[in-house]
Parts: sequence; C-alpha cells; structure tokens
Amino acid sequence: MYQQFSSPSGQIKPLKEGEQFSFACHKDVPCFTNCCRNADMYLYPYDIVRLKSSLKISSDQVLDQYTTVAVRDNPYFPHVMLKMSDKPDKRCRFLKEHGCAVYADRPFSCRAYPMERAVSRYGKGQNRDILYFVNHHPYCKGHFENTQWTPETWIADQEMDSFNAMNDLWVDIDSIFRNNPWGDAGGPVLENKALKMAFMACYNVDQFRRFVFESSFLARFDIPPERIQRIKEDDTELMVFGFDWVTFFLTNEGPLAKSPKSPGDI
Repeated sequence: MYQQFSSPSGQIKPLKEGEQFSFACHKDVPCFTNCCRNADMYLYPYDIVRLKSSLKISSDQVLDQYTTVAVRDNPYFPHVMLKMSDKPDKRCRFLKEHGCAVYADRPFSCRAYPMERAVSRYGKGQNRDILYFVNHHPYCKGHFENTQWTPETWIADQEMDSFNAMNDLWVDIDSIFRNNPWGDAGGPVLENKALKMAFMACYNVDQFRRFVFESSFLARFDIPPERIQRIKEDDTELMVFGFDWVTFFLTNEGPLAKSPKSPGDI
C-alpha cells in the first residue's frame, strides 16, 4: 500500500523514470494564486514544525490558528488540514498582496505541486518504493508553460529533500495508525486518550517537549545525553524523537529502549 503525499487530487498521470513534465508558476500565469483559495490540503508533522519556525509562534498556536482536524481516509487517526480564511474567496491565511507570506517554509503539498510522491514501505527494514505522478487541476494554467522538469530537478528546485526525508518517517507512523492500535477502548477516535498522546507527540512539539522534560519521562528511557541535548534545542529532532516514542508506545518496538532503572511504564 502506498502512502501518497499531496493535497486531494485532480487528474493524475504516473511519471515514468526520467520522464519530463511541463510546469511553471509565476505572477504572469493567469491563474496565479488561485490554488491558494478554498484549498483542501493536508498538513504533515514537519509542515507544522516549519510553519512554527516561520511564524515564530508555538506549535499550539499554529494548530489552533491555522489548522483544523478531521477524520478522512484513515478512520483511526485524524488528519490535520490547513484552515482557510473566512473571506468570501476562502483564501489561505498566508496569502498576502505579494504572494505567500511563508513561502520559504510553505507546506509540502504547496511546494510539491504539480508533482505527487507516493511511498511504500516493505519488509522490516527501511526498504521503500517511491512513485511519482503529475497532478493536473483544470484551473491550473502552469501546465501549459514550457519549462521542463524531471522529478529530481523539481525536488531540487522546490527544496523538498528535507520534507521527503521527514515524510518518509511519517509513513512508518501512519502505517501503525492505520492498523488501529487503539482497539475498542477509549470511545470515539478523537476522544481516545492514547490517540491524543500520539497526536501530541507527532504534531505538537512544544507540548511534547514539556511532557518529556517536565516529567519522569527521561528517567524511563536509555537515551544518550547528546540526543537529549538535540531534542531540547531542535524541533525537528524532537519531532523525530516523538515518532520513535509513538512507535514504542504503540508497538513496543523501534529504537527507544527502557532504562534498566526505569521507575515504571509510561
């Protein structure tokens, strides 16, 4: 099964290895910024980290002010969606007169369009198959521009390497969620206590940092001091650590190990 990374799709065409596609987006394209209105777009954990940094606010504030949570194709875990403004055209809250106010840290689905990337993990290792597609919405005139791209040149141009690396890690966590690790306990999916803990660790790095450093958490795991320092200072490192903890929390597997002197279970 492939985990696809993009916004909900238009017309999709698979890209063969080395195949080129035409696309350009600039102020002279007649549809410029139309895609920034009434968008139905997923946000991934790394998107929240980047937006938090760009806006210089907490992850709590990013989630409260700029996102909404909805159960979509996965009935066992909610998706975080970008919240549009209340203006009649339902424009993105980051769309300003000059364009995107968070362009350098814009979410993955924005920077990836029109290319979609699908990832499948197989085996117990880190083996992955990756497929690419071109996504063509009828309103987008950028497809009729003459600039040619391959998946590799588009990824480099849009600076997607770090997003791809983090989203590959998210595939592993999403796969756990899709297998319903909560069972029948805890009531409706959005009220499940274990789910709320997992959601916090994945999406709310500031709340997760408080959980890690203001409780007995660190005493319960065998964590190298250098990693403790990294997760204290770096949001991306903390997000990845959160993924590791969710894996341990829900499957009792992964890179985290309990400390021999652990005072109890988490």
